Amino acid sequence: MAELPATELTDLGRANGRFTISTLISTEDSSKPHYGQPDAATYEATHPSHLTHSSTFYMRTFGYNTVDVVPTYEHYADTKVAGETSKVRPTLAELHSFLKSDNSRLHNPVYEPQRSNGLSDVTTEEDGGEGGEKPQDEPVRFGWVKGVMIRCMLNIWGVILYLRLPWITAQAGIALTWLIIFMSVTVTSITGLSISAISTNGKVKSGSGTYFLISRSLGPELGGSIGLIFAFANAVAVAMHTVGFAETVRDLLQEHNSPIVDPTNDIRIIGVITVTVLLGISLAGMEWEAKAQVLFFIVIMISFVNYIVGTVIPASEEKQAKGFFSYRADIFAQNFVPNWRGPDGTFFGLFSIFFPSATGILAGANISGDLKDPAVAIPKGTLMAIFWTTISYLAISATIGACLVRDASGSLNDSIPVGSPGCEGLACDYGWNFTECAQKQSCHYGLSNYYQSMSMVSGFAPLITAGIFGATLSSALACLVSAPKVFQCLCKDQLYPLIGFFGKGYGKNDEPIRGYMLTYIIAVGFVLIAELNTIAPIISNFFLCSYALINFSCFHASITNSPGWRPSFRYYSKWAALFGAIISVVIMFLLTWWAALIAIGIIVFLLGYVLYKKPEVNWGSSVQAGSYNLALNYSVGLNEVNEHIKNYRQVIVPQCLVLTGPPNFRPALVDFVGTFTKNLSLMICGNVLIGPCKQKMSESRLTSNGHTKWLTKRKIKAFYTDVVADDLRSGVQTLMQASGLGKMKPNILVMGYKKNWQTAHPRTVEEYTGILHDAFDFKYGICLMRMKEGLNVSRMMQAHINPVFDPAEDRKENGANGVVPTVAGTLDPDALTAEQQASTIFQTEQGKKTIDIYWLFDDGGLTLLIPFLLSRKKRWGKCKTRVFVGGQIHRMDEERKAIVSLLSKFRLGFHEVHVLPDINQKPRPEHIKRFDDLIAPFRLNDGFKDEAVVNEMRRDCPWKISDEEVNKNKVKSLRQVRLNEILLDYSRDAALIVITLPIGRKGRCPSSLYMAWLETLSQDLRPPVILTRGNQENVLTFYCQ
Repeated sequence: MAELPATELTDLGRANGRFTISTLISTEDSSKPHYGQPDAATYEATHPSHLTHSSTFYMRTFGYNTVDVVPTYEHYADTKVAGETSKVRPTLAELHSFLKSDNSRLHNPVYEPQRSNGLSDVTTEEDGGEGGEKPQDEPVRFGWVKGVMIRCMLNIWGVILYLRLPWITAQAGIALTWLIIFMSVTVTSITGLSISAISTNGKVKSGSGTYFLISRSLGPELGGSIGLIFAFANAVAVAMHTVGFAETVRDLLQEHNSPIVDPTNDIRIIGVITVTVLLGISLAGMEWEAKAQVLFFIVIMISFVNYIVGTVIPASEEKQAKGFFSYRADIFAQNFVPNWRGPDGTFFGLFSIFFPSATGILAGANISGDLKDPAVAIPKGTLMAIFWTTISYLAISATIGACLVRDASGSLNDSIPVGSPGCEGLACDYGWNFTECAQKQSCHYGLSNYYQSMSMVSGFAPLITAGIFGATLSSALACLVSAPKVFQCLCKDQLYPLIGFFGKGYGKNDEPIRGYMLTYIIAVGFVLIAELNTIAPIISNFFLCSYALINFSCFHASITNSPGWRPSFRYYSKWAALFGAIISVVIMFLLTWWAALIAIGIIVFLLGYVLYKKPEVNWGSSVQAGSYNLALNYSVGLNEVNEHIKNYRQVIVPQCLVLTGPPNFRPALVDFVGTFTKNLSLMICGNVLIGPCKQKMSESRLTSNGHTKWLTKRKIKAFYTDVVADDLRSGVQTLMQASGLGKMKPNILVMGYKKNWQTAHPRTVEEYTGILHDAFDFKYGICLMRMKEGLNVSRMMQAHINPVFDPAEDRKENGANGVVPTVAGTLDPDALTAEQQASTIFQTEQGKKTIDIYWLFDDGGLTLLIPFLLSRKKRWGKCKTRVFVGGQIHRMDEERKAIVSLLSKFRLGFHEVHVLPDINQKPRPEHIKRFDDLIAPFRLNDGFKDEAVVNEMRRDCPWKISDEEVNKNKVKSLRQVRLNEILLDYSRDAALIVITLPIGRKGRCPSSLYMAWLETLSQDLRPPVILTRGNQENVLTFYCQ
């Protein structure tokens, strides 16, 4: 195998650590002229005059005049650039059937080489750029720090941190407080990992955040209900945080004897004014809202520094009277253990109080549409926010527990000489006697009694008050921004009636002004309750519902093993996600059981409504994948159920229709398809029985059960079916048309390569290539498998062989019905099951080899998808996947940018990308001669013959190749020769080679010429070769819906 030149590994930085990118240039041939010169002008076109070197169309596909196109970003993007005609991939009919005489098709802007693809296209589409110029109304986008981390930290920090964490530390002790913190953070961390996986599973195209991610993962049934609840919970959370702020302001007014009306109405007045001001900040736009969040963050950080400084400052007499003595080891030891007091003095009682302070991790995901790169910002920002807030909780709990005793009177008269008799408690050692108030439990200060302990400990108390203001207002502002955006997307999806009015957006950021007003009304309504303890339990349970469904979404998408589940964030576990979902539900009931029942009841009601209405949406959710897998598994299970008069056996249809003949004849073909379809998609092994119907029908009844048992014994989840036909092609046509049940229809035809096409009867070769044409006509994708040692092991089997599909080499020994007389034939199903299972390469561990993909033409992505599914299996998991693409040497940078950008968006996890600029170099003369010798027996040599004689020869021998066809397809023929040289250079030692299958135009390419292409392309290769061509429709997407 040729070494990949290390000196040609260029521009690795552009891969962002995901790919190794190299330009493979043969130094010895770099000075040779590129082939495909004047001959290219007549290649695959009815008007050669339009296909010249000066034609822009000529430059489109790495130097070839071909309708087939290379992979490009526009073929997979859903959005269009204003003012430009969107590029589309040529259809299968345009590639396979006759090329219409349409000059406009060749010169249509669709085929113009707009050199804006690749990364520049990504920039244009994502940034809204047009013509390389920044538009005037470009939306404000945020990075992971300002957009996610700061926003999440502000939403996590709240009143609990300042007013309840010291009290919880006094009750539970430092040890159990840390346990409470770690339990809470475990739930939020698992949820953070799940939301990171979901948010990186495709491009997020909306600012709907959590609702968008859940609904596109779980489907509209659960996604819609949780979206409505989450939007409502955020709206009510605005009121909760505002009421916390208003209570603090009211307490300050009371300290200064300046009440407005009375304690309850003061909260209402302050709360309504505060919500109105926050609404004004939100309506000013995301940029102003982000600036306000940064200001709040700075205030909170200053308050933290102020607190830490206060703990190291020597305590004054006033602070000592209130129980503060700076850092003391014995105080830390006493506060390390619990001291339960009051009705809330239980572990789970304190846990229920603390847990709301750990929520808020979804603040960044809720504005995903306003982030520069949500796939990077959400995981990084969310997890960093959880980390730093956890550190802050642990630090405050440990520090305040090490310098403040549990009980203190606050009276300066309680000072005594150290060692005075009758004094109990640690304060006695420091000259203070708090024994009387401690015994009567009438102390007003100390860790267990004074909620404002952080203010008292701090260096400057007003800064802690400012921190409380910053924490409450920032959380309220984050919820006020999140709720309308979630509700806006829910309205646009039209899952529920009467809410579409609120989906309208305004301005460059599509701001949901109507949604803001609705959120404001809800928030004001709950502010008027003016009771924090009434509002908080409902909100906590609604947020926990969201956490449970987010974790369940991640688990369900992983367990269904859907090909569409390809998150670029890898550090998650489906079992951890399931644990997170279960524990979230458990915590709901531990906090407030009646609020949990209300939340679950609302979800069930909304779920039932969506199930009843069945909205016309299709998001490719994991629920759909799960339904498919369930149907598949139950259908396969019917194979092991004995027939009974009460059972109605349905027709089972696979996704892959594999022409195996008897499956035990071609075990490698069965193992290959079975490897990537197991527990994922359907597979059916098709066999065509050729001969009289009466005879073959009885044979079919005898052998069908045996073949099914053989598949079961081999642990292949597949179905076996056979049809009786006069010839192979009509039988395969029947299989392709009749197979199917509703949406479960085959879409890929898998066949073995006809290795003996040169010695077989030409009509069987016509039949073989005719099957390929039929597959394309029926809109099937095609996979051809070639192995050096061949696929058919029938000479070692005691069974029936189909002579047309793969005839025995010694045709003299074949009987009229195609039974091989050299081996005792048997139709006994038990004998089929009992025979020794043949071992194949697809059953063995592949180790650290490579899977080489040559994605030369854009077929919709099937050439990439099959090896990706294969690489997910354990036996192939250690293999390194390399992607080779063609390019032109004078456009290497653009080619490299385009393919790296496209592959990174597909999230397939491929390891290397290699650009081949020397595809259009002329092959070696000896290889060209070998191709000429290969087609020589099949040529008409009609150059000097009469036209009537030639037409008669063509009518009798349609597989013969005329001189005109040789010349017309010369460039395409030389391409196969050159590609084989490249395969031998770079993939000689690969575990598997997957390459785009060339298409022969129906009626224009003789069967012998097409088989010569396939033979030349795949000859002399040791690893299995998979020639793949999709039906020109996308099977990959980089969107999450």
